[in-house]
Amino acid sequence: MGKRKTHKFARPQFSPLGPANNTPEGVEETVEGAGDISSPAGDLLEKLQSASPDVREFACASISKLVQEKKVIPSFLQKDAIRCLGPMLLDPSVAVRETAAGALRNLSACGGYDVCDEMVKRDVLTPLAALLRECCAGLDSTAVSPRKKQVSKKNYLEDVSNEAIHLLWNLCESSSRAVSVFNKEGLLDICILCLRRFMDNIELAISAAYCLQTVAEDNAELLAAFTPQVLQVLEVVLLSSGDTTDHLLLRTLVAGTVWNVKTVVPCSSQAETINAVIRILAETLDRNASQTILALSQTARTAPEAETGSQMEEEMIDTCENGTPNLEGDAQEISPQSKAGDGTSEDISDFLPVRSEELRLAAALLAAQQTALEIIVNMCCSEESSDDEWEEIGSSDDSDACVTEGPGSLLSPLCLSAEVLSALVNNLIPKKVLEKTVFAESVTVDACTESSSWRHLLAKMTRIQCRALTCLNNLLSTLDVERLGGPAALHTLSQHLTDLVFSQSEIPQDSEFLEAVTGAQRSLMQIMSSNNIPQQGLSAEQLMRLCEVGAQCENTSARVNVVAMVGISGHVLAKEENTADALKVMGAFLLQMMTKDSSLVVVGEALDALIDVFADGLEADRAARQMKLLHALKSFQPVFKSRIQKEGKNNLTIDQRLVLDNVKINLRRFIAYREALTEK
Repeated sequence: MGKRKTHKFARPQFSPLGPANNTPEGVEETVEGAGDISSPAGDLLEKLQSASPDVREFACASISKLVQEKKVIPSFLQKDAIRCLGPMLLDPSVAVRETAAGALRNLSACGGYDVCDEMVKRDVLTPLAALLRECCAGLDSTAVSPRKKQVSKKNYLEDVSNEAIHLLWNLCESSSRAVSVFNKEGLLDICILCLRRFMDNIELAISAAYCLQTVAEDNAELLAAFTPQVLQVLEVVLLSSGDTTDHLLLRTLVAGTVWNVKTVVPCSSQAETINAVIRILAETLDRNASQTILALSQTARTAPEAETGSQMEEEMIDTCENGTPNLEGDAQEISPQSKAGDGTSEDISDFLPVRSEELRLAAALLAAQQTALEIIVNMCCSEESSDDEWEEIGSSDDSDACVTEGPGSLLSPLCLSAEVLSALVNNLIPKKVLEKTVFAESVTVDACTESSSWRHLLAKMTRIQCRALTCLNNLLSTLDVERLGGPAALHTLSQHLTDLVFSQSEIPQDSEFLEAVTGAQRSLMQIMSSNNIPQQGLSAEQLMRLCEVGAQCENTSARVNVVAMVGISGHVLAKEENTADALKVMGAFLLQMMTKDSSLVVVGEALDALIDVFADGLEADRAARQMKLLHALKSFQPVFKSRIQKEGKNNLTIDQRLVLDNVKINLRRFIAYREALTEK
């Protein structure tokens, strides 16, 4: 159904969990059997009322550990744990405050969307906002960081602030109610204050930056709060020169925030601001993650104390692995649609504390590069029409008003301003994105595989590769052939994408990778076809092998992509000689997808591809007659119409329904066209 825009990426929903040193000895014994009927929830919540601060702290830390296992969470919710823990945020003991914030933070991270919304409904933000204001006052009055004065002494104020900001971030990421409270309570100033302390406490600043990027996205109500003074703080961070991966992550997150609020930047400064943002993204992507991680892992192996901490991390990961909800890392709009419980894989390490300094720095680099790629994807997305706007357009079953001439009318090419396009090209963003589509070097993979605590980084590297492929998809849909390097560069890219898929003995089965690589291949085939550039790199046999694998993928977008790829390739083949047999193979695949796929969107794409492939040409006409295409389409036409009526209202968006209505009308006209040819 024409060019397909890959929508904005959703940011990672959850932050890392609270510090492990909040968990006192003996809590591990409590975890065992936590999912049993005799849950310790009641006893621990009762201990929160103890007169002893040590007992209250122990109870909070125990809850913090227990709620990392999903099956335990309902027992705590049933006993109103949220209302019990909320007041602990303002406990006279700062240690209790910190562990209570950690417990709520873990609950929000492991509980997912519904639990976060429930936490907001039960008014956890009132004590949280009060705690943040107290911390804000304390931080504001500290001219010199206590970390510099007393390095050995635990800085409770900043640690509590970090826990509280993380909790706020989790809630705002998962709940629109929380964002509304954030706006009304004026919590932006607190995040900005924490951000300003990046020279003294980079971890606190990163937590604040994550929160800022979250609340600044699509939040028109908050834009007025980004005053010139606030923008100046963001500018100071953007222009900072720290060279560690922590500082790189911080600048990348702030760059994402600036992009989200770019409309409040004075017109005279917008071009300069856009250049600064994209320059930082380029700087982030320029780091060789494979070599950096290899060097850090080698350093970590020489530190004897790191292994003990790593072993504890692995135990915590094992504890949570079976009970923590997964997240969908799909290439869909980065609004809060990818929430917990949607059944896709995400490594739990993202939620856990990192004891090894080298491992923390490695994870920060990967997080920075993933964030940078997601920001670029968002840059390349034109604004979607709202449902109300589509309703005004409307469509009817019998009208030809919505019939389009040629592919891609409803899903138009992406548009960027000249300033953004120039900045992307001048900073070599397409080249840097392409480099990230290559997986890490084998020596780095081996180093991570050998260490149990570093092994989870491989999943993060895979995610970056997928993000880069999706980013490449959008760049292909945004830039013209000349900016992409011309036909020779496109041929090289086609071979590169083919190698990514077929370099192994078997085609990778990972659904996220399949969606990303087929999306990029689809966009490349589309731009080459539109510009009459010969298709090279992917042979017809390889195409069908990839499509057979993609057709079995659980990811709907991957199935849509492979169907569209067959349509594009078939449309090109139909213009050549002696291609009827190849067209019959492609037609059979499309007919199978049309009749067998469970997704109406895939079915619509298959019909659209069939119409496009067999619309014209002697070879296409010969193949269509031999495979009895007309009979198959006439038999399926009432089925398709019925499915639209039954499934369209509840399972599809407005624009999807509009596209399917368009396919339905085109199908009716195509059948009439084929009937006319048959009568001749």
